[in-house]
Amino acid sequence: MEKPHNPEYLGFWPSWAHHIGDLVFGANDGIVTTFAVVSGVSGAALSPHIAIVLGLANLLADGFAMGAGNYLGMRSEQDYQRSIGGTPREGHTHALGHGAAIFLAFLLAGSVPLLPFLFAPAEWMFAVSCLATGATLFVVGSLRTVVTQARWFVSGLEMLGIGSVAAAAAYGVGHLLRQLV
Repeated sequence: MEKPHNPEYLGFWPSWAHHIGDLVFGANDGIVTTFAVVSGVSGAALSPHIAIVLGLANLLADGFAMGAGNYLGMRSEQDYQRSIGGTPREGHTHALGHGAAIFLAFLLAGSVPLLPFLFAPAEWMFAVSCLATGATLFVVGSLRTVVTQARWFVSGLEMLGIGSVAAAAAYGVGHLLRQLV
């Protein structure tokens, strides 16, 4: 008899299960940091073009840095294991896969807050971005339960709450500093 949330019964489990932490981390950071940029720009009442430029710069640079940092961290761990006479369980390809998972999740999820600034009417851009970002945070948080067996609603709210606090802080800073710009 199959357990409903047992990842062993999912077809993708053998190839993607060990990336779940990377995928959630990358998606969360991509959404939160990009939405923080959008929120700060909106709070400062700057042009939507600035949100697009800074958001895209954040997506590429921070996404690459996150993926590369994860890769370098795993490679350092492997080198340390070798230096003390051990044999690392995984090699270069394993570390590269984890770095790529973070980068791709960061890019895909992190693009959500920017899409309304490319397609929505100007007066609705930030509101649509808030809704799309909130929904994405909740969905990504809920999807963690595929492998964690936690309650999907609580996991979704947890991720939504963390992202909301970061966005509120960025919006507040933008709003307070808009006289300087």
